[in-house]
Amino acid sequence: MRITEIFHSIQGESSHAGRPCVFVRLTGCNLRCRWCDSEYTFTGGEKKSLDDVIAQVKSYGTRLVEITGGEPLAQQEAFELIRRLCDDGFEVLIETSGSIDITPVDKRAKIILDVKCPGSGEVAKNRWENIDELRPHDEVKFVIADRNDYEWAKQVIDDKKLERQEQTCQSERDGPQHKQRRTSRQATRRSAVAANPTHVVDSEVSLSCDIVSRFEPDF
Repeated sequence: MRITEIFHSIQGESSHAGRPCVFVRLTGCNLRCRWCDSEYTFTGGEKKSLDDVIAQVKSYGTRLVEITGGEPLAQQEAFELIRRLCDDGFEVLIETSGSIDITPVDKRAKIILDVKCPGSGEVAKNRWENIDELRPHDEVKFVIADRNDYEWAKQVIDDKKLERQEQTCQSERDGPQHKQRRTSRQATRRSAVAANPTHVVDSEVSLSCDIVSRFEPDF
Protein backbone atom coordinates (compact mmCIF):
# COMPACT_ATOMS: atom_id res chain seq x y z
CA MET A 1 0.00 0.00 0.00
CA ARG A 2 1.08 3.61 -0.49
CA ILE A 3 1.73 5.63 2.67
CA THR A 4 2.30 9.39 2.94
CA GLU A 5 3.37 9.35 6.60
CA ILE A 6 3.09 7.53 9.91
CA PHE A 7 3.58 9.56 13.08
CA HIS A 8 2.72 9.80 16.77
CA SER A 9 0.86 12.84 18.08
CA ILE A 10 -2.13 13.99 20.15
CA GLN A 11 -5.57 13.47 18.64
CA GLY A 12 -7.04 16.90 17.93
CA GLU A 13 -10.52 16.07 16.68
CA SER A 14 -13.63 14.03 17.50
CA SER A 15 -14.60 12.72 20.93
CA HIS A 16 -11.08 11.26 21.17
CA ALA A 17 -9.41 14.70 21.24
CA GLY A 18 -6.52 14.90 23.69
CA ARG A 19 -5.56 11.22 23.51
CA PRO A 20 -2.13 10.02 22.31
CA CYS A 21 -2.58 8.52 18.87
CA VAL A 22 -0.60 7.01 16.00
CA PHE A 23 -1.68 8.41 12.64
CA VAL A 24 -1.33 6.35 9.48
CA ARG A 25 -1.87 8.72 6.56
CA LEU A 26 -2.56 6.91 3.30
CA THR A 27 -1.81 8.43 -0.09
CA GLY A 28 -4.52 9.37 -2.57
CA CYS A 29 -7.98 10.92 -2.48
CA ASN A 30 -10.98 10.80 -4.78
CA LEU A 31 -12.20 14.25 -3.66
CA ARG A 32 -10.88 17.81 -4.01
CA CYS A 33 -12.42 19.82 -1.17
CA ARG A 34 -11.86 23.58 -1.52
CA TRP A 35 -10.23 23.91 1.91
CA CYS A 36 -8.25 20.67 1.94
CA ASP A 37 -5.30 20.89 4.36
CA SER A 38 -3.64 17.70 3.15
CA GLU A 39 -3.20 18.17 -0.59
CA TYR A 40 0.28 16.70 -0.22
CA THR A 41 -1.40 13.29 0.15
CA PHE A 42 -2.91 13.33 -3.34
CA THR A 43 0.17 11.89 -5.00
CA GLY A 44 3.52 10.36 -4.12
CA GLY A 45 3.88 8.52 -0.87
CA GLU A 46 6.01 5.47 -0.14
CA LYS A 47 5.06 1.91 -0.93
CA LYS A 48 5.02 -0.22 2.24
CA SER A 49 3.86 -3.72 3.07
CA LEU A 50 1.15 -4.28 5.63
CA ASP A 51 3.70 -5.94 7.89
CA ASP A 52 5.96 -2.87 7.74
CA VAL A 53 3.08 -0.49 8.49
CA ILE A 54 1.92 -2.53 11.47
CA ALA A 55 5.47 -2.88 12.81
CA GLN A 56 5.94 0.90 12.70
CA VAL A 57 2.59 1.48 14.43
CA LYS A 58 3.56 -0.94 17.20
CA SER A 59 6.92 0.79 17.68
CA TYR A 60 5.20 3.83 19.24
CA GLY A 61 3.61 1.85 22.06
CA THR A 62 0.24 3.62 21.72
CA ARG A 63 -3.00 1.66 21.47
CA LEU A 64 -5.08 4.32 19.64
CA VAL A 65 -4.52 4.39 15.86
CA GLU A 66 -6.18 6.59 13.25
CA ILE A 67 -6.22 5.58 9.58
CA THR A 68 -6.58 8.77 7.57
CA GLY A 69 -5.60 10.38 4.28
CA GLY A 70 -6.41 11.63 1.76
CA GLU A 71 -9.19 9.11 1.59
CA PRO A 72 -7.92 5.94 3.27
CA LEU A 73 -10.67 3.67 1.96
CA ALA A 74 -9.65 4.44 -1.62
CA GLN A 75 -6.88 1.85 -1.19
CA GLN A 76 -8.22 -1.70 -1.07
CA GLU A 77 -5.45 -2.83 1.26
CA ALA A 78 -6.74 -0.40 3.89
CA PHE A 79 -9.52 -2.81 4.83
CA GLU A 80 -7.02 -5.57 5.59
CA LEU A 81 -4.83 -3.14 7.54
CA ILE A 82 -7.81 -2.16 9.69
CA ARG A 83 -8.71 -5.79 10.35
CA ARG A 84 -5.19 -6.73 11.35
CA LEU A 85 -4.83 -3.76 13.68
CA CYS A 86 -8.12 -4.69 15.36
CA ASP A 87 -6.92 -8.30 15.67
CA ASP A 88 -3.79 -7.00 17.41
CA GLY A 89 -5.89 -5.20 20.01
CA PHE A 90 -5.59 -1.63 18.74
CA GLU A 91 -8.42 0.86 19.05
CA VAL A 92 -8.79 1.92 15.42
CA LEU A 93 -10.34 5.15 14.14
CA ILE A 94 -11.12 5.63 10.44
CA GLU A 95 -11.30 9.23 9.18
CA THR A 96 -13.25 8.94 5.93
CA SER A 97 -15.09 11.34 3.65
CA GLY A 98 -18.04 8.98 3.39
CA SER A 99 -17.89 8.98 -0.40
CA ILE A 100 -16.84 5.31 -0.38
CA ASP A 101 -18.88 2.39 0.94
CA ILE A 102 -17.96 1.75 4.59
CA THR A 103 -19.70 -1.63 4.89
CA PRO A 104 -16.47 -3.63 4.30
CA VAL A 105 -14.76 -1.89 7.25
CA ASP A 106 -14.16 -4.17 10.23
CA LYS A 107 -17.03 -3.58 12.67
CA ARG A 108 -14.59 -3.21 15.57
CA ALA A 109 -13.12 -0.06 14.05
CA LYS A 110 -14.69 3.35 14.74
CA ILE A 111 -15.78 5.39 11.74
CA ILE A 112 -15.43 9.18 11.79
CA LEU A 113 -17.62 10.12 8.83
CA ASP A 114 -16.85 13.54 7.31
CA VAL A 115 -20.11 14.60 5.65
CA LYS A 116 -19.27 17.12 2.92
CA CYS A 117 -21.14 20.42 3.19
CA PRO A 118 -21.94 22.57 0.12
CA GLY A 119 -18.98 24.86 0.84
CA SER A 120 -16.59 21.97 0.25
CA GLY A 121 -17.52 21.78 -3.41
CA GLU A 122 -17.99 18.02 -3.02
CA VAL A 123 -21.47 17.72 -1.55
CA ALA A 124 -22.61 15.61 -4.52
CA LYS A 125 -20.09 12.92 -3.52
CA ASN A 126 -21.75 12.12 -0.18
CA ARG A 127 -22.80 8.47 -0.07
CA TRP A 128 -25.85 8.80 2.13
CA GLU A 129 -26.24 5.06 2.53
CA ASN A 130 -23.22 5.19 4.84
CA ILE A 131 -25.29 7.00 7.48
CA ASP A 132 -27.44 3.89 7.84
CA GLU A 133 -24.34 1.76 8.41
CA LEU A 134 -23.09 3.76 11.40
CA ARG A 135 -23.03 2.13 14.83
CA PRO A 136 -23.19 3.70 18.32
CA HIS A 137 -19.40 4.07 18.59
CA ASP A 138 -19.09 5.83 15.20
CA GLU A 139 -19.07 9.60 14.70
CA VAL A 140 -20.15 12.16 12.11
CA LYS A 141 -18.29 15.37 11.29
CA PHE A 142 -19.26 18.47 9.30
CA VAL A 143 -16.60 20.96 8.14
CA ILE A 144 -18.34 24.33 7.96
CA ALA A 145 -17.27 27.36 5.90
CA ASP A 146 -20.20 29.73 6.50
CA ARG A 147 -23.72 30.14 7.83
CA ASN A 148 -25.18 28.30 4.84
CA ASP A 149 -23.09 25.23 5.66
CA TYR A 150 -24.15 25.45 9.30
CA GLU A 151 -27.86 25.56 8.42
CA TRP A 152 -27.34 22.74 5.91
CA ALA A 153 -25.64 20.61 8.57
CA LYS A 154 -28.50 21.19 11.00
CA GLN A 155 -30.96 20.07 8.31
CA VAL A 156 -28.96 16.89 7.71
CA ILE A 157 -28.99 16.21 11.46
CA ASP A 158 -32.78 16.55 11.38
CA ASP A 159 -33.34 14.57 8.19
CA LYS A 160 -31.06 11.71 9.21
CA LYS A 161 -32.37 11.74 12.79
CA LEU A 162 -28.96 12.38 14.32
CA GLU A 163 -30.37 14.87 16.83
CA ARG A 164 -30.77 12.16 19.48
CA GLN A 165 -27.08 11.37 19.37
CA GLU A 166 -24.19 12.99 21.20
CA GLN A 167 -23.28 16.12 19.27
CA THR A 168 -19.80 17.66 19.52
CA CYS A 169 -19.34 21.02 17.87
CA GLN A 170 -16.08 22.88 17.34
CA SER A 171 -15.00 26.15 15.82
CA GLU A 172 -11.51 26.86 14.50
CA ARG A 173 -10.00 30.20 13.55
CA ASP A 174 -7.56 29.86 10.66
CA GLY A 175 -5.56 27.12 12.35
CA PRO A 176 -5.22 24.82 15.35
CA GLN A 177 -3.33 27.42 17.37
CA HIS A 178 -6.57 29.42 17.63
CA LYS A 179 -8.85 26.46 18.20
CA GLN A 180 -11.65 27.13 20.64
CA ARG A 181 -13.80 24.53 22.32
CA ARG A 182 -16.44 24.92 24.98
CA THR A 183 -18.50 22.21 26.62
CA SER A 184 -21.88 22.27 28.29
CA ARG A 185 -24.22 19.53 29.47
CA GLN A 186 -27.86 20.29 28.84
CA ALA A 187 -31.07 18.32 28.93
CA THR A 188 -32.15 19.46 25.49
CA ARG A 189 -30.19 18.02 22.58
CA ARG A 190 -30.80 19.47 19.13
CA SER A 191 -31.79 22.94 20.36
CA ALA A 192 -28.33 23.48 21.87
CA VAL A 193 -26.67 22.78 18.54
CA ALA A 194 -29.02 25.18 16.82
CA ALA A 195 -28.33 27.88 19.39
CA ASN A 196 -24.55 27.78 19.47
CA PRO A 197 -22.08 25.86 17.28
CA THR A 198 -19.57 25.50 20.10
CA HIS A 199 -21.70 23.46 22.48
CA VAL A 200 -21.45 19.78 23.30
CA VAL A 201 -24.64 17.91 24.12
CA ASP A 202 -24.39 14.41 25.58
CA SER A 203 -26.95 11.64 25.42
CA GLU A 204 -27.01 7.93 26.10
CA VAL A 205 -25.68 7.15 22.60
CA SER A 206 -22.00 7.61 21.79
CA LEU A 207 -22.42 8.54 18.11
CA SER A 208 -21.31 12.13 17.75
CA CYS A 209 -21.53 14.93 15.26
CA ASP A 210 -18.53 17.25 14.94
CA ILE A 211 -19.27 20.64 13.43
CA VAL A 212 -15.89 22.10 12.56
CA SER A 213 -14.83 25.26 10.78
CA ARG A 214 -11.33 26.17 9.64
CA PHE A 215 -12.47 29.76 9.28
CA GLU A 216 -14.01 32.20 11.74
CA PRO A 217 -17.75 31.49 11.42
CA ASP A 218 -19.99 34.35 10.36
CA PHE A 219 -22.61 33.61 13.01
